[in-house]
Amino acid sequence: MSSNLGLFLLFLSFNFKPLKELLEEIRSCIICKGLLPNFPRPIVQASVESKIVIIGQAPGQKVQNSGIPWDDQSGNELRRWLGVSKEQFYDDKLFALVPMGFCYPGKGNSGDLPPRPECAPKWHQRLMAEMKDVRLIILIGQYAQNYYLRDIKGTTLTERVRDFSNYLPAFLPIVHPSPRNKIWQKKNPWFEYEVVPFLREVTADIVLLNSNQNYFNTL
Repeated sequence: MSSNLGLFLLFLSFNFKPLKELLEEIRSCIICKGLLPNFPRPIVQASVESKIVIIGQAPGQKVQNSGIPWDDQSGNELRRWLGVSKEQFYDDKLFALVPMGFCYPGKGNSGDLPPRPECAPKWHQRLMAEMKDVRLIILIGQYAQNYYLRDIKGTTLTERVRDFSNYLPAFLPIVHPSPRNKIWQKKNPWFEYEVVPFLREVTADIVLLNSNQNYFNTL
């Protein structure tokens, strides 16, 4: 065995195996069994190389059925906002897809129920600790923002999204891309003209940088 290969395998053992085991642990979690409309099927995507972490709400029933995060209308809209293809979006070296609740929580009176409160405290810190090259964390909706952003007491989601630059460079708060939020977008047209272009620009910069790194690594 060459010394380079030995170092590479050592690197894998210290960096990739822990996250792989953690993801397996998350995907086999049944802590909310009996509190969900379906048998638990935690849905998550992550890599130690993930550059952008997208923290959303919780999967809907369609996503719960497919097992693919953001595999619905909301995901289509989110990818449009980001300016990325499905192939790029599901590349875990680019995007980590980490919901506040990993399973579909069920229906409420006006849409899906809130994400289960057990998931984020149990898993998020451990997940984030294993991702070594994160450039941006996108916080989608009130649950992610309330959990991650400090000093937001008394602010509304609209104010946080409008003043997104206050939370950079670590966080970028945005509204949920659900079709239910079309009314919100019509009331707040600045989101499409100000926030979305910035989101696309910063995403493109990170994706391009990753592509260039991959190119040079093959030389």
